[in-house]
Amino acid sequence: MPHDHAHAAPKDLGPAFRLAVGLNVGYVIVEATAGFLTGSLALLADAAHNLTDVAGLLVAWGAAVLAKRAGTQVHTWGLGRATIMAAMFNAIAIIVGVGAVIWEASRRFGTPVEVPGGTILWVALIGIVVNTGSALLFMRSQKDDLNAKGAFLHMAADAAVSGAVVLAAIAIILTGKTWIDPAVAIAVSLLIAVTAAGLFRASLHLSLDGVPDGIDRQAVATWIGDRPGVSNVHDLHIWAISTTRTALAAHVVWQGPDADAFIDQVTDDLEHAFGIGHVTLQLETTPCERAGVCLAT
Repeated sequence: MPHDHAHAAPKDLGPAFRLAVGLNVGYVIVEATAGFLTGSLALLADAAHNLTDVAGLLVAWGAAVLAKRAGTQVHTWGLGRATIMAAMFNAIAIIVGVGAVIWEASRRFGTPVEVPGGTILWVALIGIVVNTGSALLFMRSQKDDLNAKGAFLHMAADAAVSGAVVLAAIAIILTGKTWIDPAVAIAVSLLIAVTAAGLFRASLHLSLDGVPDGIDRQAVATWIGDRPGVSNVHDLHIWAISTTRTALAAHVVWQGPDADAFIDQVTDDLEHAFGIGHVTLQLETTPCERAGVCLAT
């Protein structure tokens, strides 16, 4: 039996996303230009990292917009899954770009290129300011919005990476050793690769209807099974509708007095306790007799 609730609209993060994307796109252009003009792979690698975060912001922004759209006769769940697909494509593009930077950096160990440490230092310092400012835009909202939390963490991590580039620039200025630049480029690229691999793995998991991270399926089954009047739970499925919305469907063996009140309470509680906002429960009044199907409660 399906059940829907009218919930308060989520906070509009459009202005925060808009400003953060604008700041970071502007910085990517500045940093990439400085990297090409100076020949600094460290700056180019950090620009690539910033570009991945712009993509992440756009995906998060798109998810927030799509989450507000109602389903249609053709797409009954809406278009939330587009955010999962976008995340996967972004991850693949990032990994390809990382490979190109690492290849070029490896070549430069044999053929060093002089790079101005002062320019790298100032550009990277601007990056720290831009990314820290972007992170602050989501600091308050990230406490109760997982989408905003993802944006906050991306920006905070990017500020830390820009800090690594600053240290490389200082080392070049003090030592004059240009091999530090490709070394930092490789280190930053490997960090990006790890992040991109995690993004790809998470998006592939969700696209295959995997249970979203942070939700324990057995814990949910046990929780439902412990409700008064419930004797068994089976055919329990939990999957992502988008990067910010989760659905659940289950058969519940139940012998309570008021089915509507039970569904209303469980639906509200599942959203508050587990972040599952779309719940469909099929109530059964006879014990489950199919071996191996019911979940013990």
